[in-house]
Amino acid sequence: MDQLLLFFVSLIANLFSAFSGGGAGLLQLPVLIFLGLPFGVALATHKVASVALGIGATVRHLRESTLERRFAFFILAAGLPGVVIGASVILHVPGRMAEVALGCLTLGLGLYSGSRKQLGQDHQPSHRDRAGMVAGGAGLFFLGMLNGSLTSGTGLFVTLWLVRWFGLDYKRAVAYTLILVGMFWNGTGALALGVLGSIQWGWLPALLAGSLIGGYAGAHLAIRHGNRWIKRSFEIISVLVGIKLIIG
Repeated sequence: MDQLLLFFVSLIANLFSAFSGGGAGLLQLPVLIFLGLPFGVALATHKVASVALGIGATVRHLRESTLERRFAFFILAAGLPGVVIGASVILHVPGRMAEVALGCLTLGLGLYSGSRKQLGQDHQPSHRDRAGMVAGGAGLFFLGMLNGSLTSGTGLFVTLWLVRWFGLDYKRAVAYTLILVGMFWNGTGALALGVLGSIQWGWLPALLAGSLIGGYAGAHLAIRHGNRWIKRSFEIISVLVGIKLIIG
């Protein structure tokens, strides 16, 4: 029964995450803790499972050929060092205060996006000069630290940063987030947490299956329904994640 519960929780959480550009930890991480895992073990196990979300979404998004290779490498180079630093710090730091602060910021993301009706509806690349890329890379480095240390909602930050700073539409931003953050950032974080802590390997088959199927299905829905639906989903998930982090 635990394995079946893990599969369905993972499927639902990752389907919505793949559609909106983040937020799988809203449901998946609390369930792992509820079933008896300590926070550090639950976080590492969730990170490993989230890699399958990235793989499932990648399989679907690569068929659309909308990603720029050089920009994708830039996101990886800027964010991965932050992921490693964040993962190495979180196991030694009480997380409650950080979760409340992150919750307030995540809630703000949803409200900000909702107040700007045209945000992310058109692809208008911006800040691609040297100064803009340096500032954008610094933002991605900071978001990488958040991703390595706190799992709920950090993908939402990356999605909105790509929309607001670099001028991507929501559809492209979600694709970058799911592929690069879901697969590579989370994979690096899982490796760091696995080395420094431990992973509940016996629970991973159900979680991986749900993440893989949910990631593919969510990416398919995002591609079919376009920017307006993705924007609305992003805002709803951001508000829910923010409230969940604040109330604990």
